[in-house]
Amino acid sequence: MTSSGHSKNFVLRVVQPCLVGLMDGSVSTLAPLFATAFATRDPRITFLVGLAAAVGAAISMGFSEGLSDDGSLTGRGSPFLRGTITGFATFIGGILHTLPFLIPHVNLALYVAFGVVGVELLAISAIRYRYFDMSFLMSAMQVVLGGALVFASGILIGSA
Repeated sequence: MTSSGHSKNFVLRVVQPCLVGLMDGSVSTLAPLFATAFATRDPRITFLVGLAAAVGAAISMGFSEGLSDDGSLTGRGSPFLRGTITGFATFIGGILHTLPFLIPHVNLALYVAFGVVGVELLAISAIRYRYFDMSFLMSAMQVVLGGALVFASGILIGSA
């Protein structure tokens, strides 16, 4: 058992692949999504780019996780299950801040998406705190810094 009260197997086989997916989906899709929003000011196009980024990232991360380790040396369990968990979590992380662009007003969609990103990053910090015994404040600072760098790059590229 870990100090969080969960078995090491559960953390290695479920929580860690899920966390990796959520982090990648939440952060890696920010730049293309917000670059598109600022470049086109078109919520429909932005939604389609975000959807494509979320689906592409999910497939990529699912295969990466599944093919990176067969589980026999590390004890991380079934590569198919880990890949599925990672891919699904990546999609969720990428689609949540994409959904606001179904709102037909780009400025409102941007504000809602900003809020969703904040909630995503706090959720990631809470998972790290809960299962990996990290300081919530330190985790939040790390996750927000990474998200802010990618977010800023998307805005800079989209505003060019």
